[in-house]
Amino acid sequence: MMRDDRSNPARKFRELLETETIVLPGAFNALTAMQIERAGFQALYISGAGLAATRGLPDLGLLSMAEVVADAAVIARAVSIPAIVDVDTGFGPPLAVMRTVEECERAGLAGIQIEDQELAKKCGHLPGKRLVSTSEMVGRIRAAYHARHDPAFVIVARTDARSVEGMEGALSRASAYIAAGADVIFPEALESAEEFSSFAEGLAKEGYKVPLAANMTEFGKTPYLSVSEFQALGYRLVLFPVTALRVAAKAVERLLEELKRHGSQQQLLDRMQTRQELYDLLRYQEYEQRARICRANGGDHDDR
Repeated sequence: MMRDDRSNPARKFRELLETETIVLPGAFNALTAMQIERAGFQALYISGAGLAATRGLPDLGLLSMAEVVADAAVIARAVSIPAIVDVDTGFGPPLAVMRTVEECERAGLAGIQIEDQELAKKCGHLPGKRLVSTSEMVGRIRAAYHARHDPAFVIVARTDARSVEGMEGALSRASAYIAAGADVIFPEALESAEEFSSFAEGLAKEGYKVPLAANMTEFGKTPYLSVSEFQALGYRLVLFPVTALRVAAKAVERLLEELKRHGSQQQLLDRMQTRQELYDLLRYQEYEQRARICRANGGDHDDR
């Protein structure tokens, strides 16, 4: 068997939420997802920015629902740990959001993250963001809530209101999103540990106890807090959405510079996975074994 039972990734993810703070490294392709799983992480995140970058596009909501679902499905199938996918603004009006949820469930995702920006959306840590009304975002969340076939399928509602409407606006929106059916709240681009703390405390005072997600992206507005610090502040999910992509892209950039300078890759061998390490990650021997079984049984199905 090539992989563990993936019949209910959403339930697996919810079980994790009940027991620990989940660290979600970002996977931008299936190979990265397999590395995340092998490193011992319990779940992963599929970033819209990461998927766009692998297609040579900026994070401006340029990918279609079909493109995101297709890429996310390949990633989800490669591993046995649950994956949450970023669907940006949901690809259109409520009916489009409903279809997005249905397709993501079919693709084997554990849940979606949907945000309250207008199209064309921006990275949450850039200026000039524009938000839809609270009622429009509530409509997106309700559409997602009613579209899911499995009640365990997770709806993460992201609000970018901190930099547009302030902390009070972010808290007000979060409360409305929870009432509409969001399972997790993701306040984007908070600017200090104190802000993360006050956001968690503000929701608790209103009687809301849903899990909170923190985005530990690089070069943004959020200071570099550790997972343990986020946990102490009351956050149950910590995202590292494009960390692996940034490190990989920089490594390729340096490789190409040295290859152009020296005309050989020999001096770079100690920075590479060996052939055997890559084969082990890709389960090469398992595929070889399956091929041998197929060859050995090749004549067993000719009784026609």
